[in-house]
Amino acid sequence: MSKNNIVETKPNTIVAGTVIKGEITANGDFRIDGSLIGSINCKGKIVIGQSGSIEGEVNCQNADISGKTKAKINVEQLLMLKSTAELNGDVVTGKLSIEPGARFTGTCDMGGSEIKKPNTPAPNVQQEPKEKFFK
Repeated sequence: MSKNNIVETKPNTIVAGTVIKGEITANGDFRIDGSLIGSINCKGKIVIGQSGSIEGEVNCQNADISGKTKAKINVEQLLMLKSTAELNGDVVTGKLSIEPGARFTGTCDMGGSEIKKPNTPAPNVQQEPKEKFFK
């Protein structure tokens, strides 16, 4: 009997003492207790343990950071900085949670693509001249 083609994804792990340089793409969750120098694109949750570190770029749905991160981070939903986290970089996220003791240096944009811009005319659209009447 088949399982109706349901694909189970188990979390991937970079263990302490391991250093990876390059680009990682994952469909499931990912835990980093070692070091990543490069980028990670993950459709699930990324957990960076206390001994873990990332230098580069992070794109994921959710993230829990307890280790050191020097990166540009894009999290669709929730970014949690645990008390031991050290984050240096630019963050774009839906929600941000920072525990006391965590260190965060950089910028944070929680508006994503929903940031409203001031009213400006669309490009290549001519505005009608405003007539001035004098008496």
